[in-house]
Amino acid sequence: MSNQAVDVEILGKLTRVNCPPGQEESLIAAAADLDNRLKEMAERTKVTNEVKLLTIAALNICYELQTKKFEANDEQNALTERMELLTTSLSDVLSKVKHGQQ
Repeated sequence: MSNQAVDVEILGKLTRVNCPPGQEESLIAAAADLDNRLKEMAERTKVTNEVKLLTIAALNICYELQTKKFEANDEQNALTERMELLTTSLSDVLSKVKHGQQ
């Protein structure tokens, strides 16, 4: 399977990007999201330098990704802790039942 070239438009400029087969719609949606972010940021900050806009957008996206990773890690830790507590409780109950206690 070879990559397929897909044209995306960001800040009014077409860019051809290689994309794995079946992922074209996701790539186009990601490009549209980036384009919207850049346009909103340009309006909000009045920054017109494209390199600066792209740098700020990249930093914002990396920050969002990092935050989501930390949240997912915290959720995973909480889930693991809860599973360990449930396992301990179940083991205690099974041990009591095995020894004829209730």
